[in-house]
Amino acid sequence: MLLNAYKNIRLLSEQICAPLKKEDYVLQPIVDVSPPKWHLGHTTWFFETFVLKPHFEGYSEFNADYNFVFNSYYESVGARVIRTDRGNLSRPDVDDVYRYRKHVDEAMERFLTGHEVHDDLIELMELGFNHEQQHQELLLTDIKYILGNNPLFPAYDENYQFHNDRHSGNTFSDWITITEGIYEIGHNGQGFCFDNELSKHRVFLDTYHICAQPVTNKDYMAFILAGGYQDFRFWHAEGWDWVKTNEVKAPMYWHQINGAWYNYTLRGLVPVDPNGLLNHVSYYEASAFAAWKEMRLPTEFEWEVAADKLDWGRRWEWTESAYLPYPGFKKAEGALGEYNGKFMVNQMVLRGSSDVTSPGHSRKTYRNFFHPHLRWQYTGIRLAK
Repeated sequence: MLLNAYKNIRLLSEQICAPLKKEDYVLQPIVDVSPPKWHLGHTTWFFETFVLKPHFEGYSEFNADYNFVFNSYYESVGARVIRTDRGNLSRPDVDDVYRYRKHVDEAMERFLTGHEVHDDLIELMELGFNHEQQHQELLLTDIKYILGNNPLFPAYDENYQFHNDRHSGNTFSDWITITEGIYEIGHNGQGFCFDNELSKHRVFLDTYHICAQPVTNKDYMAFILAGGYQDFRFWHAEGWDWVKTNEVKAPMYWHQINGAWYNYTLRGLVPVDPNGLLNHVSYYEASAFAAWKEMRLPTEFEWEVAADKLDWGRRWEWTESAYLPYPGFKKAEGALGEYNGKFMVNQMVLRGSSDVTSPGHSRKTYRNFFHPHLRWQYTGIRLAK
């Protein structure tokens, strides 16, 4: 069962990359985007470094230099390529990376079929699965950025079908009211979770109202037409500086052509669908839109308490909560303790999941986090009041 899960997750990463040309594998247009080749190597490095090398006696490392090439941010595992230089790695080439994956996958199969796997190792494997699923989402968002900034706007796949399994398609009432009270927040201990979802604790919430549906393109278009990007009153000072410095006038991937709005999707450049869910906005834009509507963003606690009554799962939704540790949060020992805790500063929490979140990787306690100016992920807005 563990081996089948491993094989299925590893296969999906390669299926995501199947439509690419080799030239697409190596580009890094901005620091936040990693080349697809690097994602494939890094997720392989994770299993080699944390499973095979310490636990599989006699394992033969594929290439000793790959620890330097494919380590992401684990200080305790050794030196690594600076993040901005990942796009300079013409070597190892794409074929080498696939050979690396094959080498590690074959070793993992021998290891999982020939050794007793104890509970601690099962937990490590589950972390590896979820880590690769995180990178599958990053693969799709990074590929979208790479192709979406190509002047020809090439489609990733003209017949691409979103595979998120969370979106129900149900119809909900416009607004949900949650009465004041004490509520439990955090993971309940059943199934996998990341360390930043622990520990379960109680919070007091005043009565609030939260919109059952996320904001649509039509909703946001009204903000643009009303001059929202030209009116400082709706913006944080830092957000207003960001708008002016970067000359931001619309969500990422929106282009005005001959008076009509188009947006780049994985299927290519298409007219903006007024009824489609808003996508690719920063926290600054989300907050400004909420202010223009004379509303606000929900806190992450308000979002989680209301989640069972909301239609969620197609966009990561900005919240009004800074990314901070829960009461009782503890970092794990060693390199894996670097996974989430070291990033708990200067970032905002997003809740939900997205159209490109891998199947089975969604839950209402999941805490995503990004810097407030970032919008290359599938980020949207839900209003509260």
